[in-house]
Amino acid sequence: MTMSSVTCHQWRSLLFIPANNEKFVNRAATRDADAIILDLEDSIPFAHKAEARHTLPKYIENLNKQNVSVLVRINYDIVNAVADLAVAVNPYTAAIIVPKVLGADHIVLLDNALSMLEAQSNIAVGSIKIIALIETIVAMESATAIAQSSPRVMGLALGTEDLSLDGGFDPSLENLTLPAQKLIYAARIANINAYGFPASIADYSDIKKFTTYQQRAKSMGFNGALCIHPQQVKPINDTYAVTDKEREQAKRIIAAYDKAVCSGLGVVEVDGQMVDTPVVERARKILQ
Repeated sequence: MTMSSVTCHQWRSLLFIPANNEKFVNRAATRDADAIILDLEDSIPFAHKAEARHTLPKYIENLNKQNVSVLVRINYDIVNAVADLAVAVNPYTAAIIVPKVLGADHIVLLDNALSMLEAQSNIAVGSIKIIALIETIVAMESATAIAQSSPRVMGLALGTEDLSLDGGFDPSLENLTLPAQKLIYAARIANINAYGFPASIADYSDIKKFTTYQQRAKSMGFNGALCIHPQQVKPINDTYAVTDKEREQAKRIIAAYDKAVCSGLGVVEVDGQMVDTPVVERARKILQ
């Protein structure tokens, strides 16, 4: 599917690049993002969508040769979505980003279309995954069903700008904390990734503040974030990277707990912290 050494379950930063901007696409591999999203939706004016589709397969293959994981954001309306899928289904496309998801049936419909196109292209059916963008109040209330609608769905992403517009509120930390939590709960029920942070994705003017939002998102349970500007990549990667200190702490926790279990104990103290099964499982995830 993709030659990238970073699997879809390890993506921290996913950077949008307009699919019709050759200059940006050619520089995409230098941006250090874990994955590149070639965008056919919001960043492409209607008059240029056909042109973007024409060059898309070439850009997907070129990025793959540079060991970059490639995703494609299709359009939300059915006419353009069908045209997008016809060129996005590629052996080197890791996933499709579905904007403005209407509900579980929306994903099922696209799943069926992907299966047909994969079969026609001699691509293993089910290879291309889906990340569902939750961008409306209706979709937020259906997030659990959306997350479980298809085995292809490997993640939910919080579309803060459109969600805030649909809800009639500002994209602030206070207003987006609850939606973020609900999206994370839905993702955890389905055992898939959650991407996003409780703030405006459009504002990258204050990187220090942006980094704080990422740290908040990580503490909430997000696995990474979509980003619209290269300056946002490093704060996201740094936030979600496992530090040497965290890795060593995890090793101490696991070693102490395993020793305690061998002695017939189910709880042990490590560095002033009581360690039981949930704490150990978090430590194992850090090492993974």
